[in-house]
Amino acid sequence: MEPDSLPAELILTQSRQSLGNIRLDWTPQPGNYLDYNGQTYAVLERRHRYLLKSGRYRLHKIALYVQSAPRPTEKSLVDGRWVLGDASCEYNANSELVRCAVNPEGPCQSCRYYEPIQSNLTDSEIPYRKSRQS
Repeated sequence: MEPDSLPAELILTQSRQSLGNIRLDWTPQPGNYLDYNGQTYAVLERRHRYLLKSGRYRLHKIALYVQSAPRPTEKSLVDGRWVLGDASCEYNANSELVRCAVNPEGPCQSCRYYEPIQSNLTDSEIPYRKSRQS
């Protein structure tokens, strides 16, 4: 195994069917997207599997629970992580998995429920609402 390579098993969330094993050079988090055999999958859950070897537990592989999904076209950078949709909207969930409560399928651009965040503070003074349009 390469030192910077993580063995991972892709598992479909609903059917628990294994899609196969891959090696990754990055650590996927829930909300990330990855391509496998020409299909795009959203990572919903990550579990570590350990192996006892020489009296020590070592990371054996990562199980990634995924579901087929198109890559999102709307996303915003909030505190160093990408979230779905327009983070300047009051209803945005600030989540990698869900856009918002009133229009989860999107798009944000023409949403009739769009409400800008109401605050007397500037963007730099709101620690969880800093965003950058992409």
